[in-house]
Amino acid sequence: MNTAVQDAAVYIETLHRRFPELLTELAPGGRPPSVPGAGRRPSGGPSTPLRLHVSDAVRDITDGVVELDEAVHDRLRLGRPRHARVPQRLARIAALLDEVGAHPDLAEHVRDEARRMTGRCGRALGDPEPVVRVGGRCPWCDSVSLRAFPDRRAVLCVNPGCRCGAEECPCGTDPAYRHTWHESAGGPPPGTDWRTVSAAMDAAAEGARR
Repeated sequence: MNTAVQDAAVYIETLHRRFPELLTELAPGGRPPSVPGAGRRPSGGPSTPLRLHVSDAVRDITDGVVELDEAVHDRLRLGRPRHARVPQRLARIAALLDEVGAHPDLAEHVRDEARRMTGRCGRALGDPEPVVRVGGRCPWCDSVSLRAFPDRRAVLCVNPGCRCGAEECPCGTDPAYRHTWHESAGGPPPGTDWRTVSAAMDAAAEGARR
């Protein structure tokens, strides 16, 4: 079993264990609500208040697990997977990981998606997001404000005053905007060794899931 598959197995197991906690958090009274694909019934009537950030996370993860299950079955030529709840789909994906390992790109995709959804689940449950300090300076504001976020696989400039001067960039009009460099879209800021950053993010993610 290669590293990507091993990591995917850990993330899937964590998500399998923690996803039901999201359903419990979603509605008062400790009885999980109805969410497409989650297989649960509502705990209250129309006036029952919902925690929207938890609801968004449940729907995102539900959609993500369905898409991942379908992608794995399609790549392994197993036909369209049968409808199932999120925990059952996760267990099904986990059972196919040995076969997934024969396709390195698929294994990396499964790992990355499982990691993303596990991070989303943890943040919705109140877990602090791991942050890694990145050496060097931001190319726009020249401050030592670069931070790597393992759950997002991205480097952000956390300086609220960072402005690049480009007319089309939101930093000029949106105070909450942060310049971001994604691992999947070209790598880190100029002068930063992405391999070092990626290794640091992997170590932080490994520590956070223990």
